[in-house]
Amino acid sequence: MSGKHVAVLMGGISSERPVSLSSGKACADALESEGYRVTRVDVSRDVAAMLAELRPDVAFNALHGPYGEDGTIQGILEYLQIPYTHSGVLASALSMDKEQAKHVAQAAGIPVAEARVMSRFDIGNEHPIEPPYVVKPVREGSSFGVVIVKQDQSHPPQILASGEWRYGDEVMVERYVYGRELTCGVMGGEALGVTEVVPAGDTFYDYDAKYAEGGSRHVIPAQISPDVYQKIQSYALKAHQAMGCRGVSRSDFRYDDRFSESGEVIWLEVNTQPGMTPTSLVPEMAAHAGYSFGELVRWMVEDASCLR
Repeated sequence: MSGKHVAVLMGGISSERPVSLSSGKACADALESEGYRVTRVDVSRDVAAMLAELRPDVAFNALHGPYGEDGTIQGILEYLQIPYTHSGVLASALSMDKEQAKHVAQAAGIPVAEARVMSRFDIGNEHPIEPPYVVKPVREGSSFGVVIVKQDQSHPPQILASGEWRYGDEVMVERYVYGRELTCGVMGGEALGVTEVVPAGDTFYDYDAKYAEGGSRHVIPAQISPDVYQKIQSYALKAHQAMGCRGVSRSDFRYDDRFSESGEVIWLEVNTQPGMTPTSLVPEMAAHAGYSFGELVRWMVEDASCLR
């Protein structure tokens, strides 16, 4: 039994608040079962004052999206000198910015899809690149704001110029990569198993496919050749290291095997705060590697530090 006081940071003010509350509850319950003294903190704008008063031994970061995984909360925890889980300030900020993360991944020899970053207002009526392509906010997670433009679409998505768009004015326009959705977690310095995510019904792993019960089927280990499997593990570890990630991260890939088994493997992004809900991928990967959910969260707490 540890006796350490762990503040589980959850909720927050981003679009991903509901997922974070679910992740936070699962982690807090598991940490209590592991013998930790747990305080559940629903993060609001006065979080610094709350944490200064609480003075926990460790902050377990179960936040998702802006403020929680972009270096903001990490900076507050550094300032208060409270050891915390997951990645530090720089790696969090870098991984959250899709454009900068892509530059770093490419420099590390990881294959990425061609893309350009532009203002959503500049897209207008002409396709910015040859369709099919994907438009995604530069700094969001959980597939919020992702729009797929199909080959036969005559003009760019109209929502981009509308007042309904709430994901920032800068967007990334990226070549659409056909194929299968693969993902691989990293825990410490080790790549976990590769999972194929098969969305139910649709062809896109959107928010509902990620978090709703039955939204997708997870196949672990992914049914791909050993060469491709190892290649994805190697890229996931390389991305984790190149961004300077700590603790647990997860890299997402597309694998186009339409024309050959070796196919095309494209890295999409690294997630420094992967979901920790009952339907989440990293807990399944850890279980596949022999770690129970309790052992996984205990490892994350014991791995916590400042200056990450």
